[in-house]
Amino acid sequence: MNRQSKFLTAEWSNVLMLNYAVDSTLLQQFVPRGTELDTFDGKTYLSLVGFEFNRTRMFGLSVPFHQSFEEVNLRFYVKRAAKRGVAFIRELVPRSAIATIARIAFNENYSCVPMSHRIETRTNEEIAEAEYAWGSEAERCSIRIETQGTNFLPDENSLSHFITEHYWGYAAQKNGSCLEYEVQHPRWNVWEATRASFSGDAARVFGAELAQALKKEPDSAFLTPGSLVTVFKGTRIR
Repeated sequence: MNRQSKFLTAEWSNVLMLNYAVDSTLLQQFVPRGTELDTFDGKTYLSLVGFEFNRTRMFGLSVPFHQSFEEVNLRFYVKRAAKRGVAFIRELVPRSAIATIARIAFNENYSCVPMSHRIETRTNEEIAEAEYAWGSEAERCSIRIETQGTNFLPDENSLSHFITEHYWGYAAQKNGSCLEYEVQHPRWNVWEATRASFSGDAARVFGAELAQALKKEPDSAFLTPGSLVTVFKGTRIR
């Protein structure tokens, strides 16, 4: 990949992931053409993810007032041949320009909403709690995690490794085709969760069917420090 093919670089920090095992039929309608659902131990996963964008640059340029912000997304896991990737159902950011550019460039389902986050650390600088919230006060939703111990590199046969190690994005396009784009970052360490939860009206944001899946306790949850991430411009596949 050359420099000109980079769409975005940023530091993705304090990435909170709540993961739900769901019936594959729930996600089939969202699977981009040319891909198929990816599974772990025979199970299909849906993830509700919150993280911080920092030092954001688009096409190599920093945009005033758009370098640091939160994102929350609902995603699932697909594959195309040997490429393991992610497809997004809904993405939320607090900057309208970011949402507009992402919709134009990738046809992703971005919305602009008020957002905030809270990070608490222990005395040894390990993160103890993290929370991402969005929506107005009356319609506030949030995801939250409490962690324990020191972060570590997950085993290659673990669910944490499966969830974090997908390096391609796939986005269905209006004409029925699919856009494939690469996402580069190093392997991520994780903190294990002692408690994790979603609160709020999931149906308002994600629809009634998906809300049912998010009402239960997550099957797994973890927090990763994140890293520098590079997102490349996409190419159409048939």
